[in-house]
Amino acid sequence: MDHRQTENFYIIVSPGLEMVCAEELSDLGIPPLEITTGGVGFAGSLRDLYLANLWLRTASRVLVRFAEFRCRDFPDLYQRARRLPWGRFIRPESPVSFRVTCHTSRINHTTRIAETLLSAVNQSLGRTTNPVAETVQLVLVRIVDDQVILSIDSSGELLHRRGYRRSKTAAPLRETLAAGVLMLLKWQATAPLADPMCGSGSFLIEGALLARRQAPGLNRRFAFMDWPGYRQGLWDLLCEEARRGVIEPEATIRGADECPEAVAAAQENCRRSGTAGQVFVDLLPLSKQPVHSGPGLVVCNPPYGKRLALGKNPGSCYAELGKQLLRAYPGWTLAMLCPEHDLANETGLPFRQIARLDNGGLQVGLFVAQP
Repeated sequence: MDHRQTENFYIIVSPGLEMVCAEELSDLGIPPLEITTGGVGFAGSLRDLYLANLWLRTASRVLVRFAEFRCRDFPDLYQRARRLPWGRFIRPESPVSFRVTCHTSRINHTTRIAETLLSAVNQSLGRTTNPVAETVQLVLVRIVDDQVILSIDSSGELLHRRGYRRSKTAAPLRETLAAGVLMLLKWQATAPLADPMCGSGSFLIEGALLARRQAPGLNRRFAFMDWPGYRQGLWDLLCEEARRGVIEPEATIRGADECPEAVAAAQENCRRSGTAGQVFVDLLPLSKQPVHSGPGLVVCNPPYGKRLALGKNPGSCYAELGKQLLRAYPGWTLAMLCPEHDLANETGLPFRQIARLDNGGLQVGLFVAQP
């Protein structure tokens, strides 16, 4: 990929975070061109692609819109795909995989579509088989009404994998969602932040990275690093600029949890992310936590569904949650993720829903109560 060439890109985003991601993109000096359900499109250079992967906190993947054409049969699909410039993104020694979705199209056998495209790629690159290697280049294929869209994944592992989370708890909150929630809440990084049910620490660490102005992609690899046109010097320059921009934050960030394993995981994740000196995590149930002077922001992802202990009544659990939040954090803005309005109302707090989000495939609301 030529660094001077303008390409069309598409960012995959968890539903509900599209506008936040578009604002992030604008802050990088890259204007979004389209905002759709689950994604944001933009045009730009290789530098813009690198910046998006390095800096976007709410993105899941950044794709290159590689090709688009109409097709109604497999021979035509093979011939059209064979003529595409696959060598711009795939080395002869690099394996490739295809993720295919089809809707209302003449060709709709996803396995055969992937096999046809793989044969076309191998022919285009002058090889007889798909190589075997640890890293595989992903190509996303979407066929709707006989219109084929091929997209090259530039990210590799999903972007919520920042590189710091080795210690996990049950149902950990994705880093992209945690960062998106803080942005939706318009948290100012000078105000105190607390999560009294912190699990492995997603809200706390993402808050610390925001406060430090630290790029979330600094400590990981990306798929574009295996492309023939990868520019190591450009990437190193962008990373160095990002490191120089890190600041000493003002915000006090504290968390707690009643589970020893969760606290240990949170502390280890803080250490790996470089935020251990800024984030403080205690082993305490909410009912035993002291009163905290405000104002500030409390944000939490309390148990619901299968995470609620068997036999516990959800309504009474949330009534107790509301009472303890009000006791421990008087004068604070309170925010939580919760799947249902009725369950949020059980807290007795004046919660209002400001967003609808996806948490691991479950639709949840982001609820806020002002002091």
